[in-house]
Amino acid sequence: MEIAAQSTQAQGVHVQVERRWFYRLLQGIIRAIIRLFGRVEVAGLENFPEHGPYIVAINHLHWMDIPALFIILPHEVATFAAEKWEHHWFVGTLLRLFGHAIFVQRGEADRRAIMQAIQWLKNGGVLGIAPEGTRSRSGVMQRGKPGTAYLASRTGVPIVPVAIWGQEKFWREVRRGRRPTIHIRVGKPFRLEGTPNRAKGEQLDAYTEQIMLAIARLLPEEYRGVYADKVRS
Repeated sequence: MEIAAQSTQAQGVHVQVERRWFYRLLQGIIRAIIRLFGRVEVAGLENFPEHGPYIVAINHLHWMDIPALFIILPHEVATFAAEKWEHHWFVGTLLRLFGHAIFVQRGEADRRAIMQAIQWLKNGGVLGIAPEGTRSRSGVMQRGKPGTAYLASRTGVPIVPVAIWGQEKFWREVRRGRRPTIHIRVGKPFRLEGTPNRAKGEQLDAYTEQIMLAIARLLPEEYRGVYADKVRS
């Protein structure tokens, strides 16, 4: 029994090593592709914690948000994705290659997905999430939803705010023969005061506002959208 347990443990370690190796390889490939056509300008990498658990909270402008974030992350990350992509031959595979996909049913509180995310964090994982929920159609920040604050309040893990801009016009500029720049700013990690707790209502709204303002402060003013006035004041 002891030999079998040791063998199973060794296999688990081997799979983890292979996954980390593949993850770093994929990071290098995506980074090379982006830098072939443009530039990536990054600040604040030292703000990433040495290890999980923590939540990476980003603004959501374009489908390239995740690849741009992916190339700078020091740890493997879990992300939410619409359930419709789970069995898609290309998108589903790509999401799994980028890290650990948690597929969620849109338009409802998917408790299964929420519990998966909480367990992932409790196990020391890193979760990447866009508090706005959906991609901004206006090209600026929209009102944040409470999902990120809910997860952070229940687990008490640090939140690392990350702002990304320039990716929304990356391929348009490439087609015009230009070398565009993707800008990435990593803010200092923080914890929501009084967490872990079971915040609801106004407290959850206040936490959401705190998270969104932390992201907005890292963005140029023209990208801050509904949070521009509050950051300015």
